[in-house]
Amino acid sequence: LLITGICIADDGLQIYLPREIAINNESPTLGDIAIVRGEETLVQKAEILQMGRIASAGQKITIDRTVIVSSLAANGIPAAKVKFTGANEITISQKNIIITGKQLADKAIAYLTDNPPHPSICKYNLLRTPEDIILPGSDGNIKLTANFDGITNNQAKVIVSIICGDKEVKSLDVIFGLKYTCRKVSAATDLPAGTVLNTENTKIEKFISNLPEPAKWSAPYGMSVRRDVLMNSEIKLNMVENVKPDIVLKRNQSVLIKVDRLGLLVTAIGRTMQDGSAGELIKVQNLSSQKIIICRVKEDGTVEPVF
Repeated sequence: LLITGICIADDGLQIYLPREIAINNESPTLGDIAIVRGEETLVQKAEILQMGRIASAGQKITIDRTVIVSSLAANGIPAAKVKFTGANEITISQKNIIITGKQLADKAIAYLTDNPPHPSICKYNLLRTPEDIILPGSDGNIKLTANFDGITNNQAKVIVSIICGDKEVKSLDVIFGLKYTCRKVSAATDLPAGTVLNTENTKIEKFISNLPEPAKWSAPYGMSVRRDVLMNSEIKLNMVENVKPDIVLKRNQSVLIKVDRLGLLVTAIGRTMQDGSAGELIKVQNLSSQKIIICRVKEDGTVEPVF
């Protein structure tokens, strides 16, 4: 009697051994790796014999005829009842599904693109490509899911999970460095110290930054520059100040002399002896005492004695 090219003895076993085979489980039996034919009770007994174990994903084990004969003999089937055809040895591996690092990274990037954690983010730099993931014996429906896990030290972390059927089999972190689109104010022309900024003497430019733009960023229009600024130079916040009121006192003008210290307020009426602007020192005559004192012109139009 011939079955698939294998001659079967009535009182023994015929074992056809392929050169290599991939199986779904990690503990192969003789029935998983070979075609076993012959006397029914012997076949049933032989097919369930364990033929080693695949310890890790991607591992291969090799079993030769001698190992199989020894295993059969240990279980009551003598070598005289066994006949082999096919290869002298078989290489056994496990059927695997490989999820590449690129697939994992692409899933994370797609998630961030659809769900940007900050509106000004313009670029995600993958800091490290994830390693390939081998799923041993997986033949179910595989899908990837992603979730945002926050920003720390200007790095965004996305958790990518591998789902097999309805079960999560593995998850890992994918880390990105972030780049932001920000704005800055530059001088459209040379600006002398004291120039009040407006839309004509400045320009707003975009640039790429490692940090996000401040939440309430605005151009410093209406403020003045503290020092000279060259054309095309960036105007930073520490380079500008509020415009001071143009307080000017004229000579022989009546003025309020005011001392306000430690909760004590003392006032007197005086007369200016010279012109002066806010912040300048001028001579003032106290009309009550007729004494001439040195005072500083204040922004509110009063003067304060300098002691």
